[in-house]
Amino acid sequence: MAHLILSEEVRTAIAEKRPVVALESTIIAHGMPYPQNVETAYLVEKTIREGGAVPATCAILHGKLKAGLSEAEIDFLGKAGPRIPKASRRDLPYLVSKGQHGATTVASTMIIAHLAGIRIFATGGIGGVHRGAATTMDISADLQELAQTPVAVVSAGAKSILDLGLTLEYLETQGVPVLGYQTDEFPAFFTRRSGFGVDYRLDSPAEIGRLLKIKWELGLQGGVLIANPVPEQYQIDADVIEKTIAEAVKEAAQQGVSGKKLTPFLLSRIENLSGGKSLETNVQLVLNNARLAAAIAGFIT
Repeated sequence: MAHLILSEEVRTAIAEKRPVVALESTIIAHGMPYPQNVETAYLVEKTIREGGAVPATCAILHGKLKAGLSEAEIDFLGKAGPRIPKASRRDLPYLVSKGQHGATTVASTMIIAHLAGIRIFATGGIGGVHRGAATTMDISADLQELAQTPVAVVSAGAKSILDLGLTLEYLETQGVPVLGYQTDEFPAFFTRRSGFGVDYRLDSPAEIGRLLKIKWELGLQGGVLIANPVPEQYQIDADVIEKTIAEAVKEAAQQGVSGKKLTPFLLSRIENLSGGKSLETNVQLVLNNARLAAAIAGFIT
């Protein structure tokens, strides 16, 4: 494909039918401060390699969709930070046509992964239905992408800044299976519990891999959300994080923050209000998801 570039490592792994795991780049440009964002990106790639798979960090650079970035490219994204625009599905045609850069969200990473032939993607948490969406209609494109693009997404549930009940209702309506890895309860990003259940609990990467292969063999459209709770020692107390989120949401409303700027604003304020605890939790849950994605990848290639 003219607009897609694969690194030599990723291209070779796909050709040889070896496990490959896609990774997003919004977490590098918008999710953490420099240099921790770059250090975390390197550590996530290292974790995937240790799990026997090849990492394929995705981004848009000079108008090209890329799967598999060099250290220099990751460092560039990390240093540029928020100056690199967040790129979801709607942004891809513009950025490519203009030869510009973009940091890929869950939705656009799924698109690049699918074009490259990569079947699984590890992230922190997916986007979803925002609190107050009944009036704002603020619903992440990640959910529609899960409904139509055949890539499995490993995440620590959905970001707890969202309306988790409505997010799960949306996924159910769109026919997206929500699997709990060794859990019956949907995790809420910073904490292991949300009060909401998952569709099915599966306790091994092999079981998940079998379900994914059968789904795609049946020709069923769309992806699968694999909910992987943050390790217990790194979770934040549910009551504490809910109070912190409520304060951040209130500040966002007072300042008129919305759209693409809302999630980065909320995560930044939550980090400040939690004294940095949320950032540590964020790093650990991403590493945990990378390990699981690498293990599952071995059963679907």
